[in-house]
Amino acid sequence: MRQFGVEVKEQKELKKIVCNCCGKELTVKDGIVREGVFSADCSWGYFSKKDGETHSFDLCEECYDKWISGFQIPVGIQE
Repeated sequence: MRQFGVEVKEQKELKKIVCNCCGKELTVKDGIVREGVFSADCSWGYFSKKDGETHSFDLCEECYDKWISGFQIPVGIQE
């Protein structure tokens, strides 16, 4: 979950990110995230029970690692 401050020069400065899973507040300094965060936005479409909804969330790196550890097919990783 992202929280923004006052709009400056048509851009809002990022003030705070909180992990939607564990509630940890991630480090943000001068509008820049200073640690690992997974951000997701999904616009649900036709044939979904959520048609027309957009879901957004942020996960800290620890919660992301726990989440993907349960996947049947591992995530693709490139370096």
